[in-house]
Amino acid sequence: MAQALDRTALDRVIAVINGKGGVLKTTLTANVGGLLASSGYRVLLVDLDPQGNLAEDYGYTDSDADDQGAALAQAIMFGGEAKPITDVRLNLDIFAGGPMLEQATAGLVAKANKDPEGAKLALATVLAPIAHDYDMILIDCPPGDETLQTAAVAAARWALVPVKTDKSSRKGLSAVATRLSSVLSVNPTLDLLGVVLVGTGTGSHAIKAEARQHIAELFGADNDVAFTATIRHSEATAQATRERGMLVHELDESVRKGPKWYEVRRGDAEAQALAPRTAGSVADDLQAIAQEVVARITAAESGGGVQS
Repeated sequence: MAQALDRTALDRVIAVINGKGGVLKTTLTANVGGLLASSGYRVLLVDLDPQGNLAEDYGYTDSDADDQGAALAQAIMFGGEAKPITDVRLNLDIFAGGPMLEQATAGLVAKANKDPEGAKLALATVLAPIAHDYDMILIDCPPGDETLQTAAVAAARWALVPVKTDKSSRKGLSAVATRLSSVLSVNPTLDLLGVVLVGTGTGSHAIKAEARQHIAELFGADNDVAFTATIRHSEATAQATRERGMLVHELDESVRKGPKWYEVRRGDAEAQALAPRTAGSVADDLQAIAQEVVARITAAESGGGVQS
């Protein structure tokens, strides 16, 4: 089965993965994908998480388009064509996630007993026929489902790993490295695109340096394995984007177009609800990450290796 799979079609598939929750996997997938699409890339997002949180970021929760992961689960378990939700944003389609994906997990576990290679390649087999329609595909991996994580990295050319800077969070990186190694027999082209430090403070330079060194040692690489750009912590921005069904750069634009504080104070306008000032800073962070993703992939494709 591995020999019949067209790996060239999957050259720009990125699995956003970490075994731990709360490390901004969905935030990275949603916002990097949205920024690439707004720049003219044709983008497909794959929500492989039974929580289905991409729906909240893109504002289609409980809409007719939100099938709770049924179409994706069906295709993973039984093969055949699956159609994503189209035009969620300009140039951007999404395979919806949700609780129906728990059935896919059970199906793949059963399949692995008879065809372990086929189980690992189930998602790759779904994506390969349609991957040529897109310039970039990003997979939002679930935090605790090893079966779906394995299917994701078996389908991907690149792994992008968000991690917090504290030591407890960094311990989970060894499990990520093990997961990547586990699929090399069916996906020998899989490589680490890089590690993104998330939830950082503006003044935590020493902590970031220590984290970068630890990451380099773990993956047996130089410090370039960690992205130059980081994503700062802002609970207000995270809450506002989910509540309003907006990406961070969309929220930032909305805030900037909204009434000024002095207009509100004079009574000439009403204050915007859920309009944090930090949105602009977080939007800048995510824009820098998106640019670095493109730079690293472009460098690798030109033969120069992954570079920041």
